[in-house]
Amino acid sequence: MNESIQLERVLGRAWHDDRPWELLTELTELPHRMAGSPGERRAAELVGDSFRDAGLEEVRLRAFSMPYWERGETSFAVTKPIERSFDAISLPYSPSGDLEGPLVDVGHGTPEEIDAAGDAVQGAIAVASTTTPPGQRFVHRMEKYGYAVDAGAEAFVFANHVSGQLPPTGALSFDGEVPIPGIGVSNETRDWLREYADRDGSARLEVEATTIDGSSQNVHGVVKPDRKNADGEETEAAETNEPTAEILLLAHYDAHDIAEGALDNGCGIATALGAASILSALSTDLECRVRVVAVGCEEVGLLGAESLATRTDLESVRAVVNVDGAGRYRNLRAFSHGSESIEELAERVADEFGQPIGHVPEPHPFSDHWPFLRDGVPALQLHSEPPSGSERGRGWGHTEADTRDKVDSRNLREHAMVTALLIRELASARADIPRVGKEVLLSALEEQHYESGMRAANIWPDSWD
Repeated sequence: MNESIQLERVLGRAWHDDRPWELLTELTELPHRMAGSPGERRAAELVGDSFRDAGLEEVRLRAFSMPYWERGETSFAVTKPIERSFDAISLPYSPSGDLEGPLVDVGHGTPEEIDAAGDAVQGAIAVASTTTPPGQRFVHRMEKYGYAVDAGAEAFVFANHVSGQLPPTGALSFDGEVPIPGIGVSNETRDWLREYADRDGSARLEVEATTIDGSSQNVHGVVKPDRKNADGEETEAAETNEPTAEILLLAHYDAHDIAEGALDNGCGIATALGAASILSALSTDLECRVRVVAVGCEEVGLLGAESLATRTDLESVRAVVNVDGAGRYRNLRAFSHGSESIEELAERVADEFGQPIGHVPEPHPFSDHWPFLRDGVPALQLHSEPPSGSERGRGWGHTEADTRDKVDSRNLREHAMVTALLIRELASARADIPRVGKEVLLSALEEQHYESGMRAANIWPDSWD
């Protein structure tokens, strides 16, 4: 069959593929998908079933060990100038704690703001916003927490900048329990905390939480190139069974235990499933295999991706495509993470198929591409652009409002098709994607002032020193 006709037929069928929506529904019906929990294990089994149904081969679950954190009760109350309680939730890998201290508002929690607060942070409960000042790169929660710890804070309060009475969650480290308690509170609570801090206020918080040895799992599947000639006979390359390079298609399927996790990252794993189904039907177009991996434990430190990276011959990986954030909003956004070749490829596919793809060239270390990019593997992260005029940040993500009703199934289908087209191009013979050199990566991170934040978050690679 003519290649273009085959592509048109496959994409046409994708418009009628309900499997991504069905997987999203099954995942969001679970009580939760917290890393290392029975719910995450059940989610992995559902993903595995979906991979098989989509035509992937060699589907299996592969376990890895991880520190399993479990949330207990949390209470938080202002004790001065008045006594008043507020709703709060503990942040993953927070230790248990029972303490009282002065309230200090550190603004957005940037190093400049924490330095400006001076000695007031020592022994205090530091309150930081979830957002970052306009005009600078987004500062991650773990960086803010690390800055507060280094300044001597006794506890950390992460306050949502989005209205709606929604305390946010989010892990405080990549590798287990941290030194001081951390909690999340709503934007409305933050408004009061700022006032009480100005009035020399104090607060008390109690956190119950446990961290024990646990396990999680990644879900693997493979789309193999169909190496047959026009007569349906296997080519010489197929007969030799020589190992070939591969593209890694990743999406994390875990979510926090306070919500359905529809946007983060139910949309992403559903999009990846749709793309894998398309690629399975286009296997004759592929020059190398595509390994599809649903990774666990992204929300508590990229642990599934780290396990995968340590078990993979990275020299065989042509590129990694990380679907984290795609499917949420209408327009796709591509992070090329310092690779000009990835950027050019995304632009080429966008032009050829008339699909708008926004672009962010700068790298960042806070998603599942990082364990691969860190070692030079070119990375393409697929996200999506929030509506114009919406507030910066996660929006409903990491709150109990992250629910399936926010999702448009059209976005899942369209983003799955574009994802498949991008991977098809990456897996073609004409795709020349050089490694991302350490100096290039370091320079890009330095330009975005990442080093101090990564050191504060304890994620700066030792090998880079």
